[in-house]
Amino acid sequence: MTAAGNEHTPGTATRMTGFDDIYGRPDPRSYFEVLGALEYQTPHHAQRVFRGLLAPVGLPEAPPRPADGRGDEPPATVLDVCCSYGINAALLNHNVTMEELHDRYTSPGVARLTTAELIASDREFYAARRRPDAVPVIGLDISALAVGYGRAAGLLDAGFVENLETAPPSRELHRATRGTRLITLTGGASFLSARTFRPLLEGRQQPPWVAAFVLRTGSYRNVSDGLAALGLTTERDTARTYPQRRFTGPDEQAYAVAAVSAAGDDPRGKETEGLFHTALHLTRPAAQAVDRPLHALLRDG
Repeated sequence: MTAAGNEHTPGTATRMTGFDDIYGRPDPRSYFEVLGALEYQTPHHAQRVFRGLLAPVGLPEAPPRPADGRGDEPPATVLDVCCSYGINAALLNHNVTMEELHDRYTSPGVARLTTAELIASDREFYAARRRPDAVPVIGLDISALAVGYGRAAGLLDAGFVENLETAPPSRELHRATRGTRLITLTGGASFLSARTFRPLLEGRQQPPWVAAFVLRTGSYRNVSDGLAALGLTTERDTARTYPQRRFTGPDEQAYAVAAVSAAGDDPRGKETEGLFHTALHLTRPAAQAVDRPLHALLRDG
């Protein structure tokens, strides 16, 4: 698992640039400086898609209350996997754009702030832009600093530093996600398998949907095939692709063009034009996919 936006696979054969160091900082300024220079934009595309999926999955919704009135059931939530600094939560729940966030975090004024001062400023910034239909968001990532920032800035209602590829979820994570209706992913799919998602989906009377933006240079079959055993089907948006970021150089572009072609997709007009592209995948119970196909959800959203 890795943080959002970093899809490099270890090993020189891939010729992809790694950005692991920008997720080990105490705040997102390096994230926006480095990725912004490459026109990283997946969260921008995800903002509209994820907002459009809230109503179909039953969000926003008040927390369910049991008959005994204790009110100890978790609320309906979104779980952002590979959440990094809570960028998807910022875009989902606030009247801001990815471009505005880039301008904010790369501005000279913000550059002069300490991390503590930036967190205090961010709490005011996001509170002033909070949407009335905001939903609780739980973050999951392996970067303690990134998750800690998302919590401190008020973007994440809860945050967990766990790697479900190597260990089962903690009791706290399992309990916190019992009410999850939508799982989101905008980066890191190449590091993940069904091992990350199965414990969050199996045994649920109403399993959450999984919406993932996946680079066309890799395959999502290791996830979709693993979740099919739970009675879940995965649809891919074949009508469009979503630009991710510009290549760092000709070697990375050559790799991407070859990898996309090997996967059976056409890189012409996309990767050949200088940018990685992602495809949207949506996993949910098969009956729901039949009732309202992905293309209809995207059209209606």
